[in-house]
Amino acid sequence: MKPFSQDQQQAARRIQQLLGSGARNDALEQAQHLVRQADRTPDAHLLLAICRAETGDYAGAERAFRAALALAPDHPLILINFGAMLRKAGKPSEARRVYRRATRRAADMAAAWLGLGRSARECNDLQEARSGLQRHLELEPRSAMGWHEMGRTEQALENYERARDAFAEAARLAPREGSHDVNQGVCERLMGHSEQALACYARARKKGLAGPELDNARIGALMDCGRSEEAVAATRDLIEQHPDFVPGYDTMADVYWEYGQNHGIEEDPADLFRRRLSHNPANHDLRLAFANFLLKARRSEEAIETFRELRRQSDTPMLTTLQANAHEQAGEHEAAGTLYRRAHELLGDSRADFLCAYTRHLLRAGDWREAEQRARAAVRVAPSDQEAWAYLATAWRLLGDEREFWLCDYERAITFLEVPPPDGYGGPQAFIEALRAYLDTLHRASREPIQQSLRRGSQTAGRLFGRPQAIITDTQRTLTETIESWLGMLPSDQTHPFYQRNTGGIRYTGSWSVKLWKSGNHVNHIHPEGWISSAYYVALPPSVAHHGGDDGEADMPGCIRFGQPPTELGLNLPPRRVIRPKVGHLALFPSYMWHGTVPFDDDEPRMTIAFDMRARPE
Repeated sequence: MKPFSQDQQQAARRIQQLLGSGARNDALEQAQHLVRQADRTPDAHLLLAICRAETGDYAGAERAFRAALALAPDHPLILINFGAMLRKAGKPSEARRVYRRATRRAADMAAAWLGLGRSARECNDLQEARSGLQRHLELEPRSAMGWHEMGRTEQALENYERARDAFAEAARLAPREGSHDVNQGVCERLMGHSEQALACYARARKKGLAGPELDNARIGALMDCGRSEEAVAATRDLIEQHPDFVPGYDTMADVYWEYGQNHGIEEDPADLFRRRLSHNPANHDLRLAFANFLLKARRSEEAIETFRELRRQSDTPMLTTLQANAHEQAGEHEAAGTLYRRAHELLGDSRADFLCAYTRHLLRAGDWREAEQRARAAVRVAPSDQEAWAYLATAWRLLGDEREFWLCDYERAITFLEVPPPDGYGGPQAFIEALRAYLDTLHRASREPIQQSLRRGSQTAGRLFGRPQAIITDTQRTLTETIESWLGMLPSDQTHPFYQRNTGGIRYTGSWSVKLWKSGNHVNHIHPEGWISSAYYVALPPSVAHHGGDDGEADMPGCIRFGQPPTELGLNLPPRRVIRPKVGHLALFPSYMWHGTVPFDDDEPRMTIAFDMRARPE
């Protein structure tokens, strides 16, 4: 290993200056010349590697980095730059290995720990990411980038308060950088603090940050705050100013779908997509968003044609799957099966989302043994996938396999509890009346969200828990106490996908209120984002509240039914358990448990608070 000569040092500085000025190709040419002169000097190979990476030649950069390391094994600066290149090249697992070497070689080098934290997060190893970033911040506590990365890691861990505080610290250390305020706003919104989110977005705008992503985030927060008129106007502005920003069309379609009638909007949301595609037919992402909208809106025939057109342009296994889903939705099961089998030949058992879609088709087609095999493959790939467990339970039921009852445990894993009212409301009736009055102010939509289980009703926007109103804070607290008391009575079983996750505590992953109108109901469904799901009853129509029957009568108006697969599977299976709702009571059940409700024929609504939970880390 030889050091640079004086002339070579000057050449290296010129190369760095060229890189700094953006003259990447000139820098690369001179770096190649320098390596020919100093091929035993690791810094020459390092400069060449950096130049190749800057020009996008990642394969060439990797060769140059390895040549540098052959001359200076485990040199921390070479390793850190090598790790950065691997991340940029989309190889986070390889980058993580390189950064680990760097931290072992130079444990007091902050940049190595930052790189390890970033690459570990990209590999979804969030605990290693957090520990690496903690070490980085111990070494460099004023690192705005370190706090930003810690915020991203805590957000991925769903520790939104910690994430918000980390982004706030990043904003304090880098006061001119608006992206930290945007990320803080995202966390505020996820905690139900939508007014604070709007304030964060406004700060970012004052710092000069602009663009459709910020406008789109602001629209979501406006909807959460009940400011739908402003949101509708903002979506129009977003589309006019950024006509090729695809997420804007998704937002506008959702806003028009739920709130259009309230604001005199008669336009079909699908026309928003069609109009722009007529001007820019080559926009693949917009056409894909349109096809997915059609699928969500159950416009199967047009969805089939749109997916077919997308596949003609650029076919992939997932486009094949999406077209199969559209055929399945249209009742064209033979065509769907052909496409699912083709996708399975390409994907194998590698993706849980595909396997769930294929399993659903196999159940509908009567191929129950094959459905069980694909569902088992899905839970191997993704052990926490709630949809996969739901389909496996259904396959076991159809096959007469007693493991259905082990998995679903209809008596112990489902419970119905009376929730004591919080203090200060003058008793259960006064509390429920106050809660209903507040929730009524949040139900502003003219119809249900486009892809939710409810039919003929409305759902509150954003997160319910986390809102600053005392009635919500008190409700959340008394529900949490009731739930965690119940968790202490559940069995311990490390082989069971539901019981093994019980730590005795919960954290909320989503919360909302549903108001069903006359003839309204929930179709049978599961909750993919939860571990435990729920229904807390705030108001019931007379036919539900005063029904004289006992639990177990499957056709009681407004009752909740468990273990009955979706109607569109054509299985015609009865529910396994039925519960008659009562105001002030809470139903809890595994998120993978099929559940739905029976319509009622009253003018008075049926109102619930629903929420999903995951186990709080020990």
